[in-house]
Amino acid sequence: MLNAEMKKLITDHTAGMVASINDDGSPSVSPKATFVVVDDGHIAFGNIRSPGTLSNLRKRPSVEVCFIDVLTRKAVRVTGTAEIIRKVDAGPEMVSAFDAIWAQYVPHMSDFVSISVSAAELILSPAYDLDFTEDQLKQANLAKLNAL
Repeated sequence: MLNAEMKKLITDHTAGMVASINDDGSPSVSPKATFVVVDDGHIAFGNIRSPGTLSNLRKRPSVEVCFIDVLTRKAVRVTGTAEIIRKVDAGPEMVSAFDAIWAQYVPHMSDFVSISVSAAELILSPAYDLDFTEDQLKQANLAKLNAL
């Protein structure tokens, strides 16, 4: 499901905006900054302080996550089903994925939230339709950020 470009964007920009569904049916979006790519069909984040998101996912595991590279104006939208795994019950592949990137945070994580990917989409800014290159967009957006 996840191709190399999608995995690179997620790995380089590990903060994902997680969309879950509240009890009243309204959407809830919450940033999670500890994402890892587990394999081609799974991403996961570590639960440090996400009581609302986990409550929603326990009742309704459907989820979408969006990752964005603000410099290149590319994003990845991942749709899937979440499974909350207690850290003590996680398999070695999951623990290894977190230890490799988030070792200093792992002691603070109580759970891992594994998302089985059912769809993934690379989203490009309309600027690409106007023949801007990735490098041009990167330069222009970096200049904007440096001006702040």
